[in-house]
Amino acid sequence: MDLLPDLPNDIALECLIRLPLDQFSIASSVCSNWKREIKHPAFLQRRKDSGLNRPVFALVQAVVTAITQPSGTINLSSTQFYRLALYDQEKGSWYDVPPIPELVDGLPMFCRVVGVGSELVVIGGCDPVTWRVMDCVFIYSFISGTWRRGADMPGDQRLFFGCSSDSERFVVVAGGHNDEKNALRSALLYDAAGDDWITLPEMAVERDECKCVFYHGTFHVIGGYPTHAQGQFQRSAEVYDTATRQWGLEEDFLCDDTCPQTCIAGGDGRLLYMCLDGGVVARCDATWRHVARLPAEISNVAYLTAGQGKLLAVGNSRFGELHSRYELDPISDGKEKSWRKLDTPDEYRGHAQSVCCIEI
Repeated sequence: MDLLPDLPNDIALECLIRLPLDQFSIASSVCSNWKREIKHPAFLQRRKDSGLNRPVFALVQAVVTAITQPSGTINLSSTQFYRLALYDQEKGSWYDVPPIPELVDGLPMFCRVVGVGSELVVIGGCDPVTWRVMDCVFIYSFISGTWRRGADMPGDQRLFFGCSSDSERFVVVAGGHNDEKNALRSALLYDAAGDDWITLPEMAVERDECKCVFYHGTFHVIGGYPTHAQGQFQRSAEVYDTATRQWGLEEDFLCDDTCPQTCIAGGDGRLLYMCLDGGVVARCDATWRHVARLPAEISNVAYLTAGQGKLLAVGNSRFGELHSRYELDPISDGKEKSWRKLDTPDEYRGHAQSVCCIEI
């Protein structure tokens, strides 16, 4: 049966691969032929080969509420109810991902979100009502527009861990601390295609509040601190070698003893960026260099991420303020790069706890 009446299937497929991301699930419900084509792995590959992939930023973000003061003024404030919001960089539009059916109180606090293929994976965190640490995994498919439950994260309870994806199949979870607040050296590999967890060798040192990034084709676990020195962030990093299945320690990987949470791999995977001393710096050939000063409005950066060659910074200037978002082209001409403030509706300016970029 033809995909579209009176059109060759090759031309009809060229129409389908140009559908906006938020229309995939709707198009899949039109008929069985469309559903079969859109769900086939070759569909996304053809879209990619045609240069139609687009970056979408996913944010674990607090719902914003309006509080009326005795004077009658209305203040906007972040709540402790978190949901998953999406920013379409090409359209400049924001919208919500459908809520996870079994999480009636919102997403787990301190959970992590990563993109794998055409799906978003939400891992761990704690119950926003009981504060019970959760080991659950939830997976959202952009193709079907639905959530499904993944295999639970095995091992001890784990919070404030590093988490990153290779964007294609695998996710690494490393470090963090257990229910006794002891920093962890353990690490896990999640195979999203097989819905299976693999225990990796332990890292050389404990790493609470570390950052995990996929950089230069390998997983890096950066910074963090051990149990005996809480809050004293380390400069070292550990790199996982998939051939030997061992971690390699790199001393002085960071240029300062600082929290690594803003450390990210650039969209091309060649450069590493992070926020430091009121600016953004980049690591190239083991050397950190200045890229740009941060706008005063986001001097307290909550998250930095990258997509399609641009950086997205999320933050505020003081505690309690709603978050603003700025975009930067780090390789643009000019001695000092210029940030562009994104027009963000107030409902999407809530506190962000985890951010990732997925290209579909």
